[in-house]
Amino acid sequence: MTPGQTTSLQLPSFLHGTYRSVQQKVKREGLRCGEQYRKDGTFPAPRQLLEVPPGEVVLTVEVADFQRERPAWRPYMVDELLFALSKPPSGEWQDPYPVREAFEARFLDTAWGALAFAISQSAPKSAERVARHLHAVLRFWEPLQGVRYHFMRLGEAQTLEELMVASCGWAMEAWSPEGQGSVRERLEMAAERMARATRQDCIEAILRQMPRALTLARSLKHRQTLADPAFQRERLATLDSGFHERVSAACTSDLIWLLNNWDHELGLQ
Repeated sequence: MTPGQTTSLQLPSFLHGTYRSVQQKVKREGLRCGEQYRKDGTFPAPRQLLEVPPGEVVLTVEVADFQRERPAWRPYMVDELLFALSKPPSGEWQDPYPVREAFEARFLDTAWGALAFAISQSAPKSAERVARHLHAVLRFWEPLQGVRYHFMRLGEAQTLEELMVASCGWAMEAWSPEGQGSVRERLEMAAERMARATRQDCIEAILRQMPRALTLARSLKHRQTLADPAFQRERLATLDSGFHERVSAACTSDLIWLLNNWDHELGLQ
């Protein structure tokens, strides 16, 4: 616990309500934040934080949100807030990432921000960025542990430990493969290793996760070549800095994207 941190989880009021009401509130909040950011480069704090009663269920992914008329906590909708935040009033296209990254940097030091960004399914995920997300969750572990979560197992509430295994288990497998210690301890180890990882460290983590990515990449036409560790190592060594950063955390979904790119390139040869 850091000084001034509460023992209970508090979430912004705009994340509570029916699906439709939360959708409307996060859009308004995104527009409000975007307006202030364009004026002075800062973001306003949420107008109201509400305490989540101990043991209450928090919905962390849209697929688990199957009772949309029921008022509930819906922090996964921060992704929709980010969409509204980065939408310019003029309607002209602008690069959305700088403002989204600034918003993340501002609110990652809150329990609700730590939760929302750790569970976000948006890609890509660099090692440095995932390390920040995991460190944030670990800072707020006690308040986040006081509630239950719905992730991919429909109708079954999960503990924080179970949520982190379901959503970030790939990080522990890639960066804490020893498999020893509690979930919290393994996340701490993974976050520390990602935070100081060299390019070669990232390549080794990616290689550890490639077998899992291959089993989930269903439509590969050159699977035998792609499954060759020598081929993988050679291709990873020649990735440009942008591609390397995109996959450097060894997130399974990003590796599937990489495999499909390589598969397409092989088909052109």
